[in-house]
Amino acid sequence: MTRKDMGVRQTGAASDRDASASILHVDMDAFFVAVELLERPDLVGKPVIVGGTRERGVVSSASYEARARGVRSAMPMHQAIARCPEAVVLPGNMNKYREASQQVMEIFREFTPLVEPLSIDEAFLDVSGASLLFGSPGEIAQRLRERVKAQTGLTCSVGAASTKFVAKLASGKCKPNGMLVIPHEETIPFLHHLPVGALWGVGEKSEAKLRGIGIHTVFDLAHTPVPVLERAVGKAGAAKLSALAWGRDERGVEEAHREKSISHEQTFFEDVADFVFLEREVRAQADAVATRLRRAGLQARQVGIKLRWSDFSTITRSHTLAEPSDVGHSLYLEAREMLRAALVPPRPVRLIGVRAERLVEAGTSGQLSLFGAEEDDDWEAAERAVDQAVARFGKFALRPASLLGRGERSDGTVGLSERANRKQDEAQDQH
Repeated sequence: MTRKDMGVRQTGAASDRDASASILHVDMDAFFVAVELLERPDLVGKPVIVGGTRERGVVSSASYEARARGVRSAMPMHQAIARCPEAVVLPGNMNKYREASQQVMEIFREFTPLVEPLSIDEAFLDVSGASLLFGSPGEIAQRLRERVKAQTGLTCSVGAASTKFVAKLASGKCKPNGMLVIPHEETIPFLHHLPVGALWGVGEKSEAKLRGIGIHTVFDLAHTPVPVLERAVGKAGAAKLSALAWGRDERGVEEAHREKSISHEQTFFEDVADFVFLEREVRAQADAVATRLRRAGLQARQVGIKLRWSDFSTITRSHTLAEPSDVGHSLYLEAREMLRAALVPPRPVRLIGVRAERLVEAGTSGQLSLFGAEEDDDWEAAERAVDQAVARFGKFALRPASLLGRGERSDGTVGLSERANRKQDEAQDQH
């Protein structure tokens, strides 16, 4: 769900000038909500929100009727309900969304093998080699939209352009359920009419800085000297934004898209200041991240943590490992030290997360551990045994003793009520 201000909605049909617009960006419309409405047609046309249904929940997706009332993704649920009290709130089901996403991605690959998924509900396609079979990029975009609708019941918006950057902007400009083709020669006129906030990398703070020096549109940005931009957004930001303002984007569609990071986060039902409890959550998240690394055949060179305080301010910390790892215990030890440092002085935590970064293929580091190798091997063997048990008997078949009875809810929150009766046991955990 984009928060970018794209200005007035714009659509366009296929034409004989489309050949240069061979990169498509396909974005499913209000994806989570749309999947839910397939089973709840009685809610079509009504404000619907998908997300955490408890007090601490956040919005994952909202129908366009709810968006018209100011509801946005990542918004606290209580705030969303205050803005749209008549909205119907659904808890969501990631298994359903993944299944629908797989169907959609398979349809994309019927038109071209060059598909780069960006997330569960959007992807780039390079259709430069598909014209003999399916026609111009604009015709392919229209056929793709029709096929997605016919086979899944879902709608999507498609932008077509000569670069990934402009294709993504075009899909945002024609939402919902639209199509917009920007031939190469129309790139600059299209860009320069957009508000400056539409550009990638322009968030609320940088947009305010740009507007503070008189830059309101992409045209204004394109005609501002880079040294002037540097004073507002820094040297790297100025160079990037100046290039985008003139439509320069050399990236191609990457068929094999490797994950850049793997993370696991937890929102608490109540703010937590108890370090023992937070340490336990970090252990659980490190194990979850490590499991996903092993399944993907990857290892992390760097570990990070994320903390969100009760006032919604957020910090991140990261540390480079001595050698790449997919062992949860190793990730946990690094994350725990960062947690300890971040909680000086102690303060209540709303959300906590562990992240694996700088991912490499397992076994390709070419390094040998000189210290702690036997301990790491023991933990790795134990965790792979857990993987096998979970695969055979289910998610909670086997867990570290310190995580028994952790009380994670299906909506992704962990409450303090489960914690109260376990405090004595937690104090005796060995870490």
